[in-house]
Amino acid sequence: MDVRGHLDLLLLSVLDDAGPVHGYAVIAALRDRSDGAFDLPEGTVYPALQRLERAGLVASRWDETAPRRRRVYQLTTDGHRAQVAKKREWRGFVTGVQAVIGPMTAGGVA
Repeated sequence: MDVRGHLDLLLLSVLDDAGPVHGYAVIAALRDRSDGAFDLPEGTVYPALQRLERAGLVASRWDETAPRRRRVYQLTTDGHRAQVAKKREWRGFVTGVQAVIGPMTAGGVA
């Protein structure tokens, strides 16, 4: 499934629900919560997390409590606001698309 244009919302939503987590946990949460639809490679997720951090939407720190040092990510206040705004925008988009193509039926197709 193509996530271009929606990756930020997905990452911000996972971080909003999960709290401070390392990158692999973000990848696993995306995969698990989407029943495998979003099984994204590290090469997609880590650069996006770094980009969100540069934008001030995500903060990170090194966690040295585990046997191996790893980076832990969490939403900033601005990140939470951005997630809420992106979610509202996404829901408006879905509503508009459904108005055009029709709602899903019990069989999964309109």
